[in-house]
Amino acid sequence: MNAYTNFAELLRDSIVRNWDLDALTDYDGATLQYKDVARKIEKLHILFENAGIKPGDKIALCGRNSANWAVAFLSTLTYGAVAVPILHEFKAEQVQDIVNHSEARLLFAGDIVWPTLDAGKMPHLEGIVHIPDFMLLVSRTQALTEAREHLNELFGRKYPKFFRPEHICYREALGEEAAMINYTSGTTSNSKGVIIPYRAIWSNVAFAKGVLGEEIHIGDHVVSMLPMAHMYGMMFEFLYEFTAGCHVFFLTRIPSPKIVFKAFSEIKPRIVISVPLIIEKIIRKNVLPKLQTPSMKLLMKVPVVNDGIRARIREQLIKAFGGNIYEVILGGAAFNSEIEQFLHRMGFPFTVGYGSTECAPIIGYEDWKTFRPGSCGKAAPRMEVRIDSPDPQNVVGEILVRGTNVMLGYYKNPEATAATIDKEGWYHTGDLGVIDAEGYIYIRGRSKNMLLGANGQNIYPEEIEDKLNTLPYVSECVVIQKSEKLYALIHPDYDEFEKAGLNLSDLHATMEANRKELNTMVAGYEQISGFKIMQQEFEKTPKRSIKRFLYENEEI
Repeated sequence: MNAYTNFAELLRDSIVRNWDLDALTDYDGATLQYKDVARKIEKLHILFENAGIKPGDKIALCGRNSANWAVAFLSTLTYGAVAVPILHEFKAEQVQDIVNHSEARLLFAGDIVWPTLDAGKMPHLEGIVHIPDFMLLVSRTQALTEAREHLNELFGRKYPKFFRPEHICYREALGEEAAMINYTSGTTSNSKGVIIPYRAIWSNVAFAKGVLGEEIHIGDHVVSMLPMAHMYGMMFEFLYEFTAGCHVFFLTRIPSPKIVFKAFSEIKPRIVISVPLIIEKIIRKNVLPKLQTPSMKLLMKVPVVNDGIRARIREQLIKAFGGNIYEVILGGAAFNSEIEQFLHRMGFPFTVGYGSTECAPIIGYEDWKTFRPGSCGKAAPRMEVRIDSPDPQNVVGEILVRGTNVMLGYYKNPEATAATIDKEGWYHTGDLGVIDAEGYIYIRGRSKNMLLGANGQNIYPEEIEDKLNTLPYVSECVVIQKSEKLYALIHPDYDEFEKAGLNLSDLHATMEANRKELNTMVAGYEQISGFKIMQQEFEKTPKRSIKRFLYENEEI
């Protein structure tokens, strides 16, 4: 990483070094080389300048992942404006509220998002740009209209012969300057605008370079399937890879197991960044069924699996991810313990990290070779982690973090900032956990999700749900509390249930058997008193976390 602390310089150096290489591809669509990205960035800079946009002004982006989304984002940062990436899954009212709250002057809108928006409800915007072709959808200033109409002419006048690597000049930003405002998905309350400084972006890229630099090379492929408006996908499926000279493929669609499986086989990514739910579905749908022969089932129950058999299974797993992966990195939610233990036993190269939007996002990580199942790694470089507990190794407490990655605060919300970052600079994550003697972090749940037992015991519903999710035909579940009793809301795996030849009238009996089995696996104060079968999947945030607050008052 040399002595860089200037993120724009990392971008510039990668573009110059990889000028003629493929950079960004819309899956089943067009490809931009690094030099194409540079030209598009320069044109957008000309547009911004002639429209009167100044460094520090806010530019919002809302659309599905795509090469042009990436270009608009890079253009914003390298110009010195503050990017406001907005999850395209947000409802139109939420998008409009964020645009207004952030005081954005421009909005880049995707083709799916734009028809749902009402420009009249975003009165302070000076213009809306269509992401697929960068044409103006709305212009409220003559300067912006003229700049777009004459953009090619202005570009040609500035570069009368050719646009070459030596022409690239990006604004150098100070570490404490705001690079972006990232609005959290907010599973329990309204979104807050997290102010991410340049030091945090640089530090996250430097972290990735440090832990993956020897394995990720110029020209390597990566599939971008997480929303880039979320810090996890943006940082580790796009920004780091772009600075490393990789070729990023954007799925541009919902990452269903079928689509992801196909993309992996064709693109053969070197690294896979994902949330657990996507990987769990790939394993359950495309790997485990091949291991369901009677002899294989018997072998899988043997504590020590034959090395040859384990190698064959590992080969099948690697093949499911394209056959070229160094590592699968999971984060954003808890990983199912049954799948995790299975992958670990097979020697599959996976690890589980820990992060938050407020840390842009990395907090904890460990390479798959030294990763410990159940943990989420150790504190990342330039970060400290401590547990607010009298006995951090044994008594659960809130996880506090401090370091270069931590946000500046919440935009226009000093009260929330003061409640989250204390006077000593510790960011209070809201997560509960312990940390062992060697520094491995173990998350037990969210403080806001913790339930209180009849005799004052702390109950972590995520731990109960993890066990219930391993039982037959349970697709996903949520544990809630009514008075002093616990109940499970269960969405069954209807496909598998029907494949097994079972009648839906047997469903209740099956889930009742699961309830009794679960109660043998948990403490007395964690016993499930009853359950309710949910016909539809639980509503989720874009990073695939269940919106628990929607189900807290569910009638049983």
